Amino acid sequence: MANAAPEFEVLLTEGAQRDLESICDHIAEFDCPANADYVLERLLETLQSLSIFPQRGSYPKELLALGIKEYRQTAFKPYRVIYRVSGNQVIVALIADGWRNMQTLLARRLLTA
Repeated sequence: MANAAPEFEVLLTEGAQRDLESICDHIAEFDCPANADYVLERLLETLQSLSIFPQRGSYPKELLALGIKEYRQTAFKPYRVIYRVSGNQVIVALIADGWRNMQTLLARRLLTA
């Protein structure tokens, strides 16, 4: 009998929840609701995948350059999901289009919180 991998609880901060809603609203308005639904489903799958082995995520290069290894990232391209692991919880701090100025976004969201 194989041992089941421990499950982590995935939680979204208020900011990450707003990010998810904003991404979907933007796609629905400027593309179409069906594509917004598709992206939402893929992002939710990406978030759920963090419950199995969240440590697999890489360190965001923008934070690593500052010596910060508290946060990790995964992606459903072009969207980046920035999170940290605390005990058996995965706390998602940011979901953003990778084309955005991540240095500014990360500084505003993570370093001033």
